[in-house]
Amino acid sequence: MTLTDAETRALAALDEDEIVRTLVEMVRVPSVTGTDAESELQHLLAALFETEGLEVDAWDLDLETLRAHAHFPGAEADRVEGHGLVASTGGEAPPGLVLQGHIDVVPVGDRARWEHDPFAARLVGRVLHGRGACDMKAGVAANIGVVRALRRSGLALERPLALHSVVSEEDGGLGAFATLLRGHGGDAAVITEPTSGRLVTAAAGALTFELSVPGRAAHGSTRYEGFSAVDAYLPLHRALTELESHRNTDVDPLFGDNPVPYPISVGILRSGDWSSTVPDLLSAHGRFGVRLGEDPHAARSVFEVAVAAAAAADPWLRDHPPVVSWPGGQFASGSLAPGHPLVDEVQAAVRDTGGPTPPPAAVPYGSDLRLYAGLGGIPTLHYGPGDVRLAHAPREQVDLDEVLAVTRALTLLAVRRCGAHL
Repeated sequence: MTLTDAETRALAALDEDEIVRTLVEMVRVPSVTGTDAESELQHLLAALFETEGLEVDAWDLDLETLRAHAHFPGAEADRVEGHGLVASTGGEAPPGLVLQGHIDVVPVGDRARWEHDPFAARLVGRVLHGRGACDMKAGVAANIGVVRALRRSGLALERPLALHSVVSEEDGGLGAFATLLRGHGGDAAVITEPTSGRLVTAAAGALTFELSVPGRAAHGSTRYEGFSAVDAYLPLHRALTELESHRNTDVDPLFGDNPVPYPISVGILRSGDWSSTVPDLLSAHGRFGVRLGEDPHAARSVFEVAVAAAAAADPWLRDHPPVVSWPGGQFASGSLAPGHPLVDEVQAAVRDTGGPTPPPAAVPYGSDLRLYAGLGGIPTLHYGPGDVRLAHAPREQVDLDEVLAVTRALTLLAVRRCGAHL
């Protein structure tokens, strides 16, 4: 397709070196969810947006009010503050396009597993390594590159372009929740999460659960006088495995060849406080996958019924029932309405900047998509640089050529959705 003069001008205004520098600078801020560095990065970006001449709304999150809200999305990280940040090219009309990204990252885990400092933003050829490089500071850098190109090009916009920079995505979506409650919206949104060249139009949910499993303490030398909470937990683990298998039959074709779109994963097991004492309590924390379109309340009920059935069939648990609770992030599923024109628009922008047509897909993890599409009523999809299989791991990295290709496609999308003209 032949590009218009305005489209050509906007693409020519992209500064690839600047995009890479911005990404490197962000990765070097260790903005782990809930830490001071998370707030530091929001402040740095607010200053950057003001320097670019954007209209900026930066505010302190009212944590007490947000936590008391009926639709509070949950949280896992300890937090004493949080900051919202929205920037816009300005204008009275609702934004024609919102580009959204989260700046918080997960902890690095065992640093000995990393080949380098996880926050050094190490460049090896055309690949940037570091915590947050893929998930999802590459996407945030792409968003910033788009708005800078439009400002630099001198094009006039009929409708604003907005950037939403949010915190706390990794543990529930508090930042997106606060941004939407503040009234920020738009005609459509693209969340630049890593999608490996696909258009993610649906995201499963994930509910954080805790199982408290009782045992009976005894001296380790006379363990037969007690009952280990570890042994008590084992039939429950088997029941969760069976439940996972049952819930992953007849899944949506958008998941492609994904073998487990709705996983049940136990991430933390804690039991015992002395090596020679039979443990009298085990705590299992994990995440429970929510099917597309499934009400989270109904999903919790399915989980609780399965646990109760397993306990009723076990001689120990029958008289010492486990307790299920739901702390932490509570991600519902979310999706874009089938046939929405945003899909065709993004696909066309990718093709017209030289890329292959990205196919629609669904992902097995919760994201801010469900908040923008549900609470905000904003048609939303994911399209961004990186491979999520590299996220949350010591091998986290992103290909810079992919970052730049996504930025080009999103720039063209912004020109078209926001009515940019000479």
